[in-house]
Amino acid sequence: MNLLFIAWRNFRYRALSSFLTTVSLMLGVGLVVMVMAIYGIISEAFVRNASVGYNLVVGPRGSALQLTLNSVYYLSQPIENLPYTEYMEFFPAEERAAMVKQYGGDPALGERDGVYAGYVAGGYAIPLALGDYYDEFRVVGTTPDFFEKLRHGPDLDQKFALADGRAFEEFTPENQYFESVFGSRVAAQMGISVGDTMNPTHGNPDGKGHGQGFAVVGVMEPTGTPNDRAVFVNLEGFYLLEGHAKPLTGEEIIELPERASDDMRPPLLMIPEREVTSILVRNGEMMLALGMQNRVNESGRAQAAAPIGEINKLMSAIVGPLLQALLVITLITCVVAAFGVLVAIYNSMNERRRDIAVMRALGARRGSVTWIILFESLIIALVGGAAGWLLAHTVLLGFGNLIEQHTGVQFGLFTVSPYEWLILPFVVALSLFAGIVPAMAAYRTDVGSNLSA
Repeated sequence: MNLLFIAWRNFRYRALSSFLTTVSLMLGVGLVVMVMAIYGIISEAFVRNASVGYNLVVGPRGSALQLTLNSVYYLSQPIENLPYTEYMEFFPAEERAAMVKQYGGDPALGERDGVYAGYVAGGYAIPLALGDYYDEFRVVGTTPDFFEKLRHGPDLDQKFALADGRAFEEFTPENQYFESVFGSRVAAQMGISVGDTMNPTHGNPDGKGHGQGFAVVGVMEPTGTPNDRAVFVNLEGFYLLEGHAKPLTGEEIIELPERASDDMRPPLLMIPEREVTSILVRNGEMMLALGMQNRVNESGRAQAAAPIGEINKLMSAIVGPLLQALLVITLITCVVAAFGVLVAIYNSMNERRRDIAVMRALGARRGSVTWIILFESLIIALVGGAAGWLLAHTVLLGFGNLIEQHTGVQFGLFTVSPYEWLILPFVVALSLFAGIVPAMAAYRTDVGSNLSA
């Protein structure tokens, strides 16, 4: 009779003991697989969300990681602000002169190219202004270029599409500059739809509310990026809110903007009154990005951070070690479950000594008896390991929509994280090792004494 078949019969004969031992191993394997899968999801989400088309984030000098968390993930608080003239350094002389003419400021600003204009040829520079909230969500002041030029997705080929409405425009006579676009998660949680009005609060979620409201003109489709939990408003409207103008010292050189008699626009802030929290910059080539990063950091006025690099540092320094510690704990759970296999099979040896003696008397060799016990350990390992893997993936699949909504990572039943394929061989080896002790006990079973008993 086949030894593996005999081991299977023994496994089924001791159904309750085999079931409990297999379940303990299944739970251990399930824990390990879930930790590995979660680690893979977190890693992919961080890296993917840090890559939305731009190479660098430029902001005030300080912590590069804080700048990344604040500007890319809308977490943490802004370090401080940059003068608007720093944003103008990314544009050629013609565009700088047009800004002075439109907003008012020092005419000398339009007489030269910006310091970084050559690095951004073929790319873009998009300003962000932070500081307000709508309930718990960040309000982000920016320009229409945010929706036109930024991309997301694994291949950075997807635009920020709108589930309803449109993106805000540079100027509309109906709403002036006070238009907003809601991220999908904010709209769903706050029950907001196109046509409603949003009133931000100044400084923090419990701060003073602004009297001026923003018309909701669009709701974004889910992207799985931090933009799902932000509210985007027209930068010009953001500047016009109370408390958002930088006080003038009286020493500024200002040429007032030209206005036509039929101009319906409200008076805009002049360049010396404007500030930006950070600037999202896209370069045409990697070498240009590195050159500009060094140039910005050497300027002494601002700093440039590469989001993906900063997130990789965060993963390596903090998130990675925490998840590795959790993985070690779950692996210890597997080891404990393997000891359960050892104890279960070893305790059954007292009940099976006569059976083993009969097998030996009928001609079974010591080695055959030993392999039957090892095969029992193998069956428990295979059944428990496969069931644990399936349990973990079924649980994660149940939360698949929630995972995709919050991270943008799609998780299927057969989505395998790195190193996950090593779990089953590890469990099999561990269980075979645990089966050595009871197998040796079977090997040393005395035929005469056990038959006479």
